[in-house]
Amino acid sequence: QVTGYLDDCTCDVETIDAFNNYKLFPRLNELLESDYFRYYKVNLQKPCPFWEDNSHCGMRDCAVQPCPSDEVPDGIRSGSYKYSEEANNLAEECEEAKRLGAVDDSLSKETRQAVLQWAQHDDSSDSFCEADDIHSPDAEYVDLLLNPERYTGYKGPDAWKIWNSIYEENCFKPQNVKRPLASGRGDDGGHTFYKWLKGVCVEKRAFYRLISGLHASINIHLSARYLLQDTWSEKKWGPNVTEFQQRFDEVLTSGEGPRRLKNLYFLYLIELRALSKVLPFFERPSFQLYTGNKSQDAEMKHLLLEILHLAKSFPLHFDENSFFAGNKKEAAKLKEEFRLHFKNISRIMDCVGCFKCRLWGKLQTQGLGTALKILFSENLIEKIPESGPSYEFQLTRQEIVALFNAFGRVSTSVKELENFRNLLQNMR
Repeated sequence: QVTGYLDDCTCDVETIDAFNNYKLFPRLNELLESDYFRYYKVNLQKPCPFWEDNSHCGMRDCAVQPCPSDEVPDGIRSGSYKYSEEANNLAEECEEAKRLGAVDDSLSKETRQAVLQWAQHDDSSDSFCEADDIHSPDAEYVDLLLNPERYTGYKGPDAWKIWNSIYEENCFKPQNVKRPLASGRGDDGGHTFYKWLKGVCVEKRAFYRLISGLHASINIHLSARYLLQDTWSEKKWGPNVTEFQQRFDEVLTSGEGPRRLKNLYFLYLIELRALSKVLPFFERPSFQLYTGNKSQDAEMKHLLLEILHLAKSFPLHFDENSFFAGNKKEAAKLKEEFRLHFKNISRIMDCVGCFKCRLWGKLQTQGLGTALKILFSENLIEKIPESGPSYEFQLTRQEIVALFNAFGRVSTSVKELENFRNLLQNMR
């Protein structure tokens, strides 16, 4: 059922499918398997800030295996210091660089310059996420390739509580408007809800659709990498068509499933647009995907730029100029609300009881938050100087890794949809 044009866009599903599945997805996958993008530093021990939470998932598949630090490439570990709070003070920064002189020997002059001048902008007000303190003793590197996002068995009231809290408290929705298919309520087929959604401004509608798209994307991953067989000799993961249908079939979800999938495509367009906009930041000669392996770093930067140019070439981009375009004062207020709601959602991720789900939830919200930061910083990105530091607009390594991995997840969802379509057709 999911075909044709998307609301609030000039783009259609078929154009995205062809572009993603045959052009972008294979290249993106190759990039995400590289050392720079596979290691993500995360603190999975932060307490839930909203409610007393002791519902940690005890199942094996919920566990996350952190990396022994000697497995993380030197360049990534030593490079991380440039995102520290000391970086706000140039004098301390130079001191730090001297102290780390042994590590710095392998850095080119330009890179060292970029490291020393890393912007003071990192924890600034333009962030959409509650970022982890990556210098906390509890923060550890995780190899994302060894901890793939898939079905873990984490479901029921605990998982429902997370999504309910996200939708009910952070999507600008009044309490008296019930979500479609919300459990235990008289549902009018979503009529009241969609009437409300149609009546709100485009920004608030977009916010809801981004969250719904993220939810849909995560549900596709769980259905596509489902635990099909669990015996003492082997575990087998693969697509579970029944699980997919329960979440997305038009009849089984009273028409809600196709809407969710269209929101996934909306999310895809927003993140793709951010990638096309951030090209000048990555194009600068001083920007490196620094891991310490010179030839691989150069190769991966080349691939990264190829992906960004490809993103830019997409013919039917989302036009974000309609966002926050009204009265300046109102627009600023709305943008700030948007940012705070999203920041709140990133904090809710610390309440997810399954550590593997928490890892991927944190990464995907940080990635989407970074995409929003890019879209709202367009005029700053345009002013980035060709060489030297970019004080106005900056991305940390964490944000870069989250941005591309989060888009990698959405891109994978679009690809998996094609797989489910084929499986369902063969079953008819």
